[in-house]
Amino acid sequence: MATITVKPEPSVAGRVWPKEGVARVPYWVYLDPEIYALEQQRIFRGPTWNYVGLEAELPKSGDFKTTSIGDAPVIVTRDREGALHVLLNQCAHRGSRVCRDPYGNSMKLQCIYHQWNYDLKGNLTGVPFRGGVAAGDHKVGGMPADFSLRDHGLQKLKVEAVNGVIFASFDHNMPPFRDYLGETMWYYFERIFDGRPLRIVGYVRQKLAANWKLMFENIKDPYHASLLHVFLVSFGLFRADQKSKVEMDQTGGHSVLVSRKGDQKASQGTTDMASFKSDYTLHDPSLLAGRKEFKDENTVVMQTLFPSLIVQQQTNTLAMRQILPLGPNAFELVWDFFGYESDDQEMRKIRLRQANLMGPSGLVSVDDSEAMEMCQKGVAAEADANAFVELGGRECNNEDHMVTETAIRGFYKHYCHMLGFQPGASH
Repeated sequence: MATITVKPEPSVAGRVWPKEGVARVPYWVYLDPEIYALEQQRIFRGPTWNYVGLEAELPKSGDFKTTSIGDAPVIVTRDREGALHVLLNQCAHRGSRVCRDPYGNSMKLQCIYHQWNYDLKGNLTGVPFRGGVAAGDHKVGGMPADFSLRDHGLQKLKVEAVNGVIFASFDHNMPPFRDYLGETMWYYFERIFDGRPLRIVGYVRQKLAANWKLMFENIKDPYHASLLHVFLVSFGLFRADQKSKVEMDQTGGHSVLVSRKGDQKASQGTTDMASFKSDYTLHDPSLLAGRKEFKDENTVVMQTLFPSLIVQQQTNTLAMRQILPLGPNAFELVWDFFGYESDDQEMRKIRLRQANLMGPSGLVSVDDSEAMEMCQKGVAAEADANAFVELGGRECNNEDHMVTETAIRGFYKHYCHMLGFQPGASH
């Protein structure tokens, strides 16, 4: 990731990070409205690339979708010439949402309140009563003589489409997306998005009563996976005693958890896993039947791209998980399941079957939803306490195992840098 300079401060929003550094996470980061507001300003509206969709969602000129970056509403459009644009979904007149539909096709965008019209590039093209209204032999009202359409378009974000994936940033000085990732993270991103045209499989959405960072932490946390998820552990999909590793970029903000599927046999490593059930069986074993399709032997790769995207490969089910904050105490999680246009019919069936592992009621991820909401309720009881994050040490190093919380520490290392905290500084 390219280096981003943020001046560290002794305190941020009146808060000081614990002296133990990123081996502690203060509970107020999940609760404080001022910290949440700073996250929106310095992270989501700051120097970051944010996922907004897949090109396969907008195949034709005039196609659009609405989504958010942090809690800022945006519109993704494909114009008449086929170019992609990302626009703040806020009318330049009175701030109303311009576009209400989640998806659609139109050659213009019109605000319902006063019918200001914009083209798909975000340029203002029409204003009712701009020249006033005839009243007898003269006109009344209208815009001032120096009013210019050019000065009142929708706010335009920087856009980069990368092998079928669309990213946007409020910061027009952002480096190319590949530089933002760094070479290690690019390997895992390009492993999935190698240039093959994508095909949408389906969508699910859920709202959780928890802070958005708990979702990001969850995917950076292999510790819980062998302890919470009965299905993962019992059927050998993701287990602490399997060949695995945790890798990060140089900032710690991006990371991957990588593992290779094993069997259902007990081992010395399963003795601490109360969730391991060696006698569990599936009535339909085809649920877990899959194919090798990528350039390495890894069967599970969970990549987290700062600040709020999860790229998921669990066997042959592929999905983007987009985290949309809704204040300090809630977020929406949008799952975009996808495959490739080149998939044959059998692979399409495999992806659909395996999608049952994920989503709000998935055989695996349903556990996470409850755990995150329980965590939010727990931290709210004592906001000045800290989480203890020392499994695998106190540093932010890559590891060749999953018995570690190193990626969580790495996330907070970069999070502190972005917000201006000095983790571990003397008070």
